[in-house]
Amino acid sequence: MLEGCKTAQERWGGVHKLIDGWLNERQDVIVLYCGINTLKPFSPKETPMSIKIQAFCQMLMDYCSAGHFEIYQQLLEEAKLYDDGGTELANRAYPVLEEMTQQCVDFNDKYDSAEHCLEKISDLSKDLSDLGEMLSERFELEDRLIEKLHNVHRELVAS
Repeated sequence: MLEGCKTAQERWGGVHKLIDGWLNERQDVIVLYCGINTLKPFSPKETPMSIKIQAFCQMLMDYCSAGHFEIYQQLLEEAKLYDDGGTELANRAYPVLEEMTQQCVDFNDKYDSAEHCLEKISDLSKDLSDLGEMLSERFELEDRLIEKLHNVHRELVAS
């Protein structure tokens, strides 16, 4: 997953500052995900694990929000502007991304506080695994959108 993120930045980084920042956030999400996925269970309320999970949840929500309220809108505007088939891809991809975002929100709601982490600790391993699989699919879909809706127009957009 982290390697795919680096590849995306190498391919599209520098094309547009908004997308660059978002791809950096994606990398931060992956790093935090990997960090909490390797931690051992905890017992006290304010342990490093619960704090790391909460930091991950916050970064995940920031990433999803930027996608929906900034990046996807920018990509859709480019698709409409150039009218080269990108809107069809966007219309197919956005409902899938919305469903994936809801899964991220559900994870956040489940683990957004130390108390919630303690209550749901037995679910954490499976929830992280499911979330990781979904995030990998999400990143691939987002990369396809960037490729089709932005990268093909990068010279024109950068002007």
